[in-house]
Amino acid sequence: MTKQNIYNPPFTITSAILHLIADISEAVGRISVQTNDVLDLRLRRLNRIRTIQGSLAIEGNTLSEEQITAILDGQHVIAPPREIQEARNAILAYDHLEQWNPKQEKDLLQAHNILMAGLLDDHGKHRQGGVGVMSGSKVLHMAPPPARVPFLMGDLFQWLQTTEHHPLISSSVFHYEFEFIHPFADGNGRIGRLWQTLILFHWNPIFLRIPVESLVYAHQQDYYKALQQSTNQGEVTPFLEFMLSMIRDAVLSITPQVNPQVTPQVAQILQILSNAHPKNLSRKELQDIAGLRDRKSFSENWIKPALNAKLIEMTLPDKPNSRLQCYRLTNKGNFFVERIKE
Repeated sequence: MTKQNIYNPPFTITSAILHLIADISEAVGRISVQTNDVLDLRLRRLNRIRTIQGSLAIEGNTLSEEQITAILDGQHVIAPPREIQEARNAILAYDHLEQWNPKQEKDLLQAHNILMAGLLDDHGKHRQGGVGVMSGSKVLHMAPPPARVPFLMGDLFQWLQTTEHHPLISSSVFHYEFEFIHPFADGNGRIGRLWQTLILFHWNPIFLRIPVESLVYAHQQDYYKALQQSTNQGEVTPFLEFMLSMIRDAVLSITPQVNPQVTPQVAQILQILSNAHPKNLSRKELQDIAGLRDRKSFSENWIKPALNAKLIEMTLPDKPNSRLQCYRLTNKGNFFVERIKE
């Protein structure tokens, strides 16, 4: 097959995309060459847990980071058996990540085989029936007929093997095209996100400790919106811009541009969240543990500065005033706490 005959996914390199790539590349170049091996291993484990929790949560899995940590440590967890199996499979898949070549479809099939073992009869095999992406009773996307899947996947891998585009672009384009083809009966979202991580890892190993999936989960509706916009427009550009913005934010969240100088109040919030079980606490719970009575002062002088510094985040960012609102450490906050411990 000549280069001219290779399928080229349609997308446009916009100025926004160029700026995002520049920001990501600069941030990756700054990421902690100073951190010691013990700290790096701690962050890698923490971020792998957040990655798995985020990717599974997008698919409706309700396990918390604490429960996934317990499963990783071989402890008994009370939860729906299917969700526990999904977590065990994901842990095993991410354990294999460094062994796979992102440009080989046989490795992707093996990844699906591991991710969906015990969950799907034809795990590790292309689907034999039609599938669609639904939102309630509405069909958002009807995937190509099953007979076309082997050819479309062959074209996609041929493109990935020959493209000269930056891995930040090729990984995002692959992710979208993979979801459009929807080659499996189930597990397509999990595999698409894992494979983008694998492509990025082969560009720079730092991506093993950057949980892009947890940010995608926090912006889940935007994720689906970007997929739909690309499908409607017939080109990958909207999804490409969205994923690059998620990657940039994920990289920046663990990039120690400066050693943050925080107030004693913010430092105390970080320590409270770091020691809490579960890791998500409401404003009232934080305030009670801190031993303070003035709600307004606590919100203004404790929570707001920590949010502004991106050291903590809302669990319901789209509903800031929800009575169910809780707060948790960001990757940047976790990084800061770990450095204090060292």
